[in-house]
Amino acid sequence: MTFYKALVFIHIFSAIIGMGPGFILTTVVKSGKTMTELRHSYAIRNKLHIYVMIGGVLLLVTGLGLGLFNTALFRQGWYLISLILFLAALAIGPLVLSPRSRPIKEMLKSHKGDDIPEEYWKLSKELFFCENLENFIFIIIITLMILKPF
Repeated sequence: MTFYKALVFIHIFSAIIGMGPGFILTTVVKSGKTMTELRHSYAIRNKLHIYVMIGGVLLLVTGLGLGLFNTALFRQGWYLISLILFLAALAIGPLVLSPRSRPIKEMLKSHKGDDIPEEYWKLSKELFFCENLENFIFIIIITLMILKPF
């Protein structure tokens, strides 16, 4: 196996490890019906997020590595658009998702009782919309990687 093929192999496994759990992060916490269940769901979500971060970093590194070994990729529209969309999706985390998840995390720590406050539903709806938008970006990237349309 050549180094390039090994890099492709790692790149594909990184996508599975990183994006697979990423697509279910929202679903995991939607099942909580009490604060206890929500706290547990968010704890699971945080553990899954570690895989998303590791996979995401490996995806970026191996994707750029593939481009360095095969510089023709930098002249392919599908590669460039995928790279730009991936960088945009990475930026969404700290710029969009973090500020929207911070009040929810605080609520999970400070709320007394097992009832879920109404404010949670408003905050989570906004967070989940942004997460679904990011997932849509990843679906576009995966489609571009598979089809290589231009």
